[in-house]
Amino acid sequence: MRNFGYFRAASAAEAVQAGATPQVHYLAGGTNLVDLLKYRVEQPEALVDINRLPYGHIEELPDGGLRLGALVTNAATAYDARVQARYPLLSSAILAGASAQLRNAATNGGNLNQRTRCPYFYDVAAACNKREPGSGCAALGGHNRDLAILGTSESCIATFPSDMCVALRVLDAQVRLLGPAGERVVPIAEYHRLPGAEPWRDNNLLPGELVTAIDLPPTDFGQHYTYLKIRDRLSYAFALVSVAVALRLDEAGHVLDAHLALGGVAHKPWRVSEAEDLLTGQLPSAEVFGAAADALLAGAKGQGENDFKLVLARRAIVRACWQAAAGTPQSQSDKHIR
Repeated sequence: MRNFGYFRAASAAEAVQAGATPQVHYLAGGTNLVDLLKYRVEQPEALVDINRLPYGHIEELPDGGLRLGALVTNAATAYDARVQARYPLLSSAILAGASAQLRNAATNGGNLNQRTRCPYFYDVAAACNKREPGSGCAALGGHNRDLAILGTSESCIATFPSDMCVALRVLDAQVRLLGPAGERVVPIAEYHRLPGAEPWRDNNLLPGELVTAIDLPPTDFGQHYTYLKIRDRLSYAFALVSVAVALRLDEAGHVLDAHLALGGVAHKPWRVSEAEDLLTGQLPSAEVFGAAADALLAGAKGQGENDFKLVLARRAIVRACWQAAAGTPQSQSDKHIR
C-alpha cells in the first residue's frame, strides 16, 4: 500500500471540492476500498472521509417511498422496520451478501460503487482493461468460471458483485448525486454501465460526484417476492447467479405486474422488459416461467469455464419465479433451496 493523504470533510461542499481533484477517492465504510489499496489496484493520492456528512438516515418521502441515506450501513438498512415491511426484497438481498461484520460497516453508497471481484482485476501482474486500459483481458480464455455471460465485450467479461443493487433494479430505485455542477438524480437502470470499449468506467458518475441517497418509490408487490442466490458456499460468497423477482397477482392468481433481475452474470444488474411482459396476464406455470427465463437470458454466451451458468441461470429464474408466485421467499437464514 502506497502512502496517501487523508482529509475528513466537514460538509458536503468540502467533500465535493476535494473529491473533484484527480486521484482522490471518497472513503465511507472502506470494505471494498481498503482491499483495493492493499492489492495496489487503487493507488489514490488522497482519501476524503465522508463519514461526518448528514447522509446516515432513512427518511420517509411524501409519496410513500423511502430515502436511504448513502452512509446508512447495509445492516441498518436490511433491519429497518420500514424496509422489511414495504421492501422485503431489498432486505433479503442485503442479508444474502457478505457477512454480518461487513454489513455492519459497508454503506449503501459504497455498495453501489463497489468494484468487480474478477481475479485478474485484483492481480496487478495480469492484463486487465478495467485496471489498466489497453492492457487486454486475461479472463478471455483464462479462468472465468465466476464471470459474465451477458453484456460482455471483447474488452471485459467481469461481473458486478452487488446483491443489494439487483433488488434496487427490480424496485426501480433512483440514485441521488451531488457534484461540482450541483445535484442530479439518476435511475438505477442508468447508473451502472456495460463494459463496451471502456470497461474501466463502472458507472456514470461524473468527476467529483458523491452519492447522497437512494430513493425507493412506493410499491405494492406485497409478499410475492424472492431473492435467490446460487453460490459455491452457503455464506460469505459472491453469486454465481442470483435472481430477484417481485410479482403482483390478482385474486385468481394471474400476474398483473412482474419485475425480474439477475446478478452474478453481467457488468450490471440485468433486467429485460420483454421477459416481464411474457409473465403479465398469465397464470404461473413452468412453461410461462421458462419462456420468461429464455427472454431474460437472450444473447447469453458462455466463456468456457462458466458455460454451466447458462443452464444454472435458467433453472434459478424458474425456481425464483415459483417462489415469488407462491409467496414463499428464499430464507436468508436457512439458505438451502427448497
